[in-house]
Amino acid sequence: MQSRRKRYQTAADAMRAAADAIDGSHTERATTRVQLEMPPQAMDRLQRLKERTEAASYAEVIRNALRLFEALVDEHEKGAEFSLKRANGEIVAYKIFV
Repeated sequence: MQSRRKRYQTAADAMRAAADAIDGSHTERATTRVQLEMPPQAMDRLQRLKERTEAASYAEVIRNALRLFEALVDEHEKGAEFSLKRANGEIVAYKIFV
């Protein structure tokens, strides 16, 4: 098992590791095609996230976002509170669900 404090070379590596940890080891998957209509601003955000995370596709970005959101909802339902530790060491409350 790898250290939880492991440094990842790219954001994409970190996202893949998080997705693997949440998703488990499914080898076979059935797929369903989903078509989305997005306003230009949302599409711009999706494009930027794809580039920043070095994702292979928009679908990869969306799958990663769903896994992360599901994990956050699960923790929120268990009563968890969220905080962020900034680069300067400051810890701030992060209100995801208001």
